[in-house]
Amino acid sequence: MQYHHLFGPVCSRRLGRSLGIDLVPFKVCTFDCVYCECGATTRKTLERQDFFPFEEAIAELTDYLSAGPDLDFITFSGSGEPTLSLSIGRIIRFLKDRFPGYRVAVLTNGGLLHDPGVRADLVGADMVLPTLSTAVPETFAKIHRPAQGQDILEIIDGLSRFRQEFPGEIWLEVFIIPGLNTTDVELAALRKAIQLIDPDRIQLNTLDRPGTEEWVNPAPPAELSRIARFLGLPGTEAVESIHYGFSHAVPCGEIADHILAVLRRRPCTLDDIAAATGFHRREIAKFLREFEIEGRIISKREERGIFFSCRGQQEGTRE
Repeated sequence: MQYHHLFGPVCSRRLGRSLGIDLVPFKVCTFDCVYCECGATTRKTLERQDFFPFEEAIAELTDYLSAGPDLDFITFSGSGEPTLSLSIGRIIRFLKDRFPGYRVAVLTNGGLLHDPGVRADLVGADMVLPTLSTAVPETFAKIHRPAQGQDILEIIDGLSRFRQEFPGEIWLEVFIIPGLNTTDVELAALRKAIQLIDPDRIQLNTLDRPGTEEWVNPAPPAELSRIARFLGLPGTEAVESIHYGFSHAVPCGEIADHILAVLRRRPCTLDDIAAATGFHRREIAKFLREFEIEGRIISKREERGIFFSCRGQQEGTRE
């Protein structure tokens, strides 16, 4: 069966071996974040809708999970904001009813959690990982470039309300951008907001793959450590220090198709692709050279190495 909504499993720095579910077309989001690894938002909206028939995702999940794959999480993520999908609640309930042995996670920017309907849709998940990188309105606008009508104070209130209603774990991501949200004033406001939300974990993250804007730079480990000390809150950790073990590779199929499927989601290094697919680095390198000669992918050197991405992805469309 060819999957249109499932991808991976990928080896996530935070969630281990994770099967992704993508319910939103590329690149529909409530934000246009300067650091987004998927590139610029092509449709910025606050309107929730069913982008695909509910039955498509259910059929793919049933086909894949019936074989009993070894997974740490089934994760709603992908190339847009998953809470924009009106189907997300129904699919979470389906998973917990039909495949209760799997843990369900939702990666979200948190921008819609002020909506009671969104909070109700996510309540059945095991874990929700929202993002809160600033509590200052001006900085919020610079980092996230949100859809008109979004207010950071309303978002913080939504996160706080969700904490009161959600019985699962909340891992709050704080994305660090040196020069934007790293001053003492910024961090003091952020600490106050985090205390109000009371997440189970606070994960300091920074640029790992090329972002939307070239001027966004990663924060060095020493800076992440300084910020963790400044916040001084229990459960604070740097994402780079989190390590997971992986016991199995993804099922082998057509190597070229697997590599391109990974690159359609986000820019990756050769090692990233190897971790996500289980294929040998030498075999991957051969395909990458062919794809680049054919003009199907492009490469760009970054601090962490050479990143490859699909040409259509760079232009803001799927291939």
